[in-house]
Amino acid sequence: MPNYLLHSTASRCALAAALGIALGHAAHAGDADLATTPSTTLTPVVVTATMQDSPLTIVVDPKKPRQPVPASDGADFLKSIPGFSTIRKGGSNGDPLLRGMSGSRLNILIDGGMIAGGCPSRMDPPTAYIAPQLFDRVTIIKGPETVLYGPGNSAGVVLFDRDFKRYTQSTLDGDASILFGSAGRNDQNLDLRAGNAAGYIGVSANHTHSQDYKDGDGNRVHSQYDRWNADATIGWTPTDDARIELTAGKGNGDAAYAFSGMDGAQFLRESVALKWTQEHLTTHWDKLEVQAYTNYADHVMDNYTLREPDPGSMMPMAMASDVDRRTSGGRAVGTWRWGDALELQGGFDGSVSVHDNRMGGPPGSRMGYYKDKPRVRDARMQDIGTFAEARWAFAPSQRLVSGVRMDRAQARGYTLDAGLGGDDSMGGMGHMSTMPAQVAASRSDTLPSGFVRYEHDLASQSATFYAGIGHVERFPDYWELFGQHVEGTQESFHSLKPERTTQLDVGMQYRDDRLKAWVSAYGVVVDDFILMHYPVSAMDVGYASNVQARIAGGEAGASYAIDSHWKTDITLAYTWGENRTEHRPLPQMPPLDARLGLSYEASHWSVGALWRLVTAQHRVAEGEGNIVGQDLGPSAGFGVFSLNGAYRIDRRYTLSAGIDNVFNKTYAEHVNAATAGLAGYVNTTRVNEPGRTLWIKLDAKL
Repeated sequence: MPNYLLHSTASRCALAAALGIALGHAAHAGDADLATTPSTTLTPVVVTATMQDSPLTIVVDPKKPRQPVPASDGADFLKSIPGFSTIRKGGSNGDPLLRGMSGSRLNILIDGGMIAGGCPSRMDPPTAYIAPQLFDRVTIIKGPETVLYGPGNSAGVVLFDRDFKRYTQSTLDGDASILFGSAGRNDQNLDLRAGNAAGYIGVSANHTHSQDYKDGDGNRVHSQYDRWNADATIGWTPTDDARIELTAGKGNGDAAYAFSGMDGAQFLRESVALKWTQEHLTTHWDKLEVQAYTNYADHVMDNYTLREPDPGSMMPMAMASDVDRRTSGGRAVGTWRWGDALELQGGFDGSVSVHDNRMGGPPGSRMGYYKDKPRVRDARMQDIGTFAEARWAFAPSQRLVSGVRMDRAQARGYTLDAGLGGDDSMGGMGHMSTMPAQVAASRSDTLPSGFVRYEHDLASQSATFYAGIGHVERFPDYWELFGQHVEGTQESFHSLKPERTTQLDVGMQYRDDRLKAWVSAYGVVVDDFILMHYPVSAMDVGYASNVQARIAGGEAGASYAIDSHWKTDITLAYTWGENRTEHRPLPQMPPLDARLGLSYEASHWSVGALWRLVTAQHRVAEGEGNIVGQDLGPSAGFGVFSLNGAYRIDRRYTLSAGIDNVFNKTYAEHVNAATAGLAGYVNTTRVNEPGRTLWIKLDAKL
């Protein structure tokens, strides 16, 4: 058995034991507290619709139970939020899109740091290394409407954050949860924290596992996965205004893929971060935050750990590819305030990402054991930027929010083909060039970004109107310069231009005692949009090109309390894209997606229903796509009905359960990856979604 699987088994046993102790402690402490403390009046609910909190910003609690079945990774979590879609590859590790835009157009930050996957075909997107329930808060900022969180965020930014505070007295608290579901799904999560006025410590861990799921027709999908994560944090708080925090973490796992000739046999993550925060430095200098981090991902792809090599496939022998990527960086940002009228944030950030690879097979194979092979560096990406963002309340109910940013981006390729052509048939293993001559080359660009947004509170501040325009320039990412679906030549490396995105956003928020509603619309002009052209046959080579593109769409949502018990909600999301250079639709655009919910809430329990409706998509560009998937032709619409319930046993325990896809519908999302036609599995055009899924989850506050 591989070492990391032994570690996974050991971690699972340790986590199960810790959960047993934690839940036992919760039961004992809960009984004692209930004798003296009134029961909470908050109704336990399963989240089925996420509402926008402020202009273009959504803040959600990832620890709350959600439907569909609570997420196994970051992409699984994001797909339940209006505007997001996920390209399914198997049971886990899908790739998120926001408003039809994927890859580095959507920046993912973990406690302020970046993590980047290494697979040339995106088997390990950044969200594959994220366990959502180990975080306290997820913030989504849509569009180029902030400059504070790194470069090139044309689709938006997603922030997974943990919240630590200075304790006023000795405290021990935390939470834990266990989940069981169809297809052998079982999760365990534990988050413990302790501290006093001098400092704090925190330990969080999770494990998630599932066997192959079945679609609505009962066909098994190659989709099993197993993953664990563990993180520890120690903080020193010498005063109310100062904090130094050190975080270290590790994770690993495996995942089977229905879209590829290989599976993910290892997802090793190692993370270290150091933060310093100082508040109230002077009258107007309110805060200084300094951070440094390094995130390392070591990803192994093979065709023998989770499957048997297929003699009739293009990889008949047992083969493996090991890629790793270390991303190190930091940021320093200051905050200045002049009363309630003006707030200014400014600073700089930067990152360096180095990518290596090696290939081989299992021990004793003709190719040689991959772990005995030296790692070969093939790419280095770096960026340094400076930024400033201000919020000015120039009238009692009117504000201007604006920011500017300047980045210097650089890329260096070490194994570029000196000529044209290459054999890309090794699916997921990178380039096996037929041209032996390889060269190194570098390129760099200076990239400006900025935005301005006007906000106006209307009608006693129960409604807010906003309109903003932003511009962002995005440097081509690793997958667009060196990935599986591009040529990887010296010429293509230099010729691909940065994207230049200009976006207009308008919308309105409304809230009163019974109704919460929001609507937003956007129009986007993308000069030099980076488009992926997939090979027609295994003998062809894919390539990336720049085109002129237009994108438009919107999202809306409403939540209405019919009376003190009944509540209904609805969300809508739609994206439209056009390739104006080739006079055809932009590929991988999700169709209209609507979610309708109805719930009944009592003091200690709730029941609810979710009906998701998605229209057919006929606007396609077959053979073109993004760095993850391509359009596979028109897709049919579908409707999926689900049920859920939650019950608060006492102050500490909450039990939730659900049935996803009650009527066992067979369907697939339009944004999808083509199935690989694996031996022993039914071949479908797209990777089908799970059929009827039952799950039950117990949460405990410690």
